[in-house]
Amino acid sequence: MDRLGGETGRERVESRLDSIVHDNRVTIAVTFPLVGVVLLLAGEAGYVPDALAFNPYLMVAAVTIMALPLASGIAPIVDRRAAVGLLALAAFTWAIELVGVQTGLPYGEFTYERELGPMVFGDVPLALPIFFVPILLNSYLLGILVLGDRADRLAIRFPTVVALVVVLDLVLDPGAVALDFWGWTDPGVYYGVPVINFLGWILAATVAVGILTVAFDHDAIVSRLETCPYLLDDLINFGIFWGLVNVAAFNLVPALVATGILLVLVRAPWFDFAGLPFGSRTLE
Repeated sequence: MDRLGGETGRERVESRLDSIVHDNRVTIAVTFPLVGVVLLLAGEAGYVPDALAFNPYLMVAAVTIMALPLASGIAPIVDRRAAVGLLALAAFTWAIELVGVQTGLPYGEFTYERELGPMVFGDVPLALPIFFVPILLNSYLLGILVLGDRADRLAIRFPTVVALVVVLDLVLDPGAVALDFWGWTDPGVYYGVPVINFLGWILAATVAVGILTVAFDHDAIVSRLETCPYLLDDLINFGIFWGLVNVAAFNLVPALVATGILLVLVRAPWFDFAGLPFGSRTLE
């Protein structure tokens, strides 16, 4: 509140964003990923021009919109320390990816095969944090759901969240390879993804979860998870989008993992399926 008791500029922005997300939950969590899958698969099959199906600016815009539930959900608990932490995560994302592209470590030698918008030093997508930070935050939320009260213990929560980041990548990378977003010089046995990539993700996740742990108050995140009805919606669109991409590519294991993530959500006590009559949360 300002000194006169009215809303501050930040509170007005947060309130407006909350209304937009709340009123468009099905569109963001379900319609966007479904349309995205159809468009990208049609482009991959040659039915839609790449300039439309794989337009980098449309893709970044779509990913940003699909991340709005997460952004709006955590916005009220982003204080100065959390803001610095998010900036640190963005910088770390660019830095480790740049090292990875230029040296082959820690993910193995890989290249971006499609344009993903402006590039940092010509090698790393500028929008990369928009892709990575939601994976990190979603893994944290998923860890809370999986662990329950045990999530209050850092010694249990930390390695669990790191492991879940890697689990989400077990879904993401095979799908991205199937869509020719990127690929490895020496493809691995896991749907074209080498083992070294996942070892690299363990390293990256350990650092990133460490930053997240320092930056955010755990109790505040739990409180938002309990009270914000759409905070898990970004996980819904992740599971739908990458699950269907992997189904279309006949990537059985990633598709099953994506299905498992959605089942964990459905069983969660704080979950409703984008406002639809599924899940455990009592609908308003």
